[in-house]
Amino acid sequence: MRRLTVALTLLATLAGGAVAGSQAISAEREAPGGRGTNILVVGIDSRAGLSAAEKLRLHVGGKGCNCTDVMMLVHLSENQRRASVVSIPRDSYVQYADAASPPAVPGPARFGKINGAFAIGAGPLSVRTVEKATGLHVDHYLETGFTGFEQTVNNLGGATVCTDKPLTDDGSGLDINAGVHRLDGNGALRYARARHINRPGDLGRVRRQQRMVNELLARLTSEGALSSPISAARTARTLLKSVRTDERTGLGDLIRIGWSLGHLRPDRIEFATVPIRVFDHRVPQVGSTLLWDEARSAALWDALAADRPLKGDARIQPVPETPAETNPGGIAVRVDDGAVAAALRRSGFDVTDTSRSAPPARPVGPPVITHAPGREADAATLAAALPGARLRVVANHDKSFDVTIGTQPALVKTVTYDRNRAEGAPVTADTLRCPGAGAGANG
Repeated sequence: MRRLTVALTLLATLAGGAVAGSQAISAEREAPGGRGTNILVVGIDSRAGLSAAEKLRLHVGGKGCNCTDVMMLVHLSENQRRASVVSIPRDSYVQYADAASPPAVPGPARFGKINGAFAIGAGPLSVRTVEKATGLHVDHYLETGFTGFEQTVNNLGGATVCTDKPLTDDGSGLDINAGVHRLDGNGALRYARARHINRPGDLGRVRRQQRMVNELLARLTSEGALSSPISAARTARTLLKSVRTDERTGLGDLIRIGWSLGHLRPDRIEFATVPIRVFDHRVPQVGSTLLWDEARSAALWDALAADRPLKGDARIQPVPETPAETNPGGIAVRVDDGAVAAALRRSGFDVTDTSRSAPPARPVGPPVITHAPGREADAATLAAALPGARLRVVANHDKSFDVTIGTQPALVKTVTYDRNRAEGAPVTADTLRCPGAGAGANG
């Protein structure tokens, strides 16, 4: 083993799902080869083989879908100086690849959530479906499970996570306060699986998963678990117990890939999520799905195929003139000027025009935005629409924002909220680190 052979395995341990057995990936691939190396990492949502006590402990009661719950595509550049980790949301609506390659019995094209490919044809069909949807060649495949994830995190001494607000999710059993936490395997699994928190859905969840992967890698390096061939081999042996590979992935492959990843600086590793155009595309017998943004996702796959970095590519994440980090539609605003109220409404804010009760004498200066404590993110979005406005925090203020127009002219800018940019834009590993993660973590 070599230093950071375990990096891919760490990615795999994040993918929650119990593996009842792994089928080898067919040597035949539909997608042509490309520059660099692509590794598909999945985790299976299956309760097969779990006892009642294990289901209770892991908070995974109910019926599993025998589908991929987490899917990450890892691209290692040809010169081995950069890595891109792209999360593929489980509810992505795609066309499945043929069940056999070549198909034994031709039939109509099948569509569904990308996580459903595993239920039809296990790992081999998952790989071919990702290749069909992305146009990329998958070189290696890794798969892991619920209990393997829990055991691995425990063996590594826990996982560091951070949040600026309390997180509670009845579905996964997550319940943590704001701050930096060192979670055991059980808590880390609940954190990785949580979907029903603010912001709900897959984009926020996969960003948290990316943060956890990043923190695990950084901590293993800082604690010396990967500092020598002997310590790296010991760590790798621990991790590889919970991961299955396809027949095309041998120890030599993992050594080569892991050694390359081990020499990358944090600013040479980037994390991203496939850009989404429709977040609630309803399909009969399938349910709520996600539709990829055709142009932006195509640009993402093209960049990987051409071995280019994702961060800074305006085709993948175009930067609006005035970006909003939170959704204006969820921000209630009372405005005491009719023209400003109308302009803010056009940007999507939930506006109430209070101009009829405006004071006869305007306060001197620019507009003033008054809000309750803890609403700083939404206040920043509103301030972006009102450049030059002053922010005033008032204790016991209600949930709405108040905009008081002053004697200076009020400039209103149209802000653009892009959920992909806010939750899934390409970022480098150094920007995903928890503040103060090295000390003071809560248990």
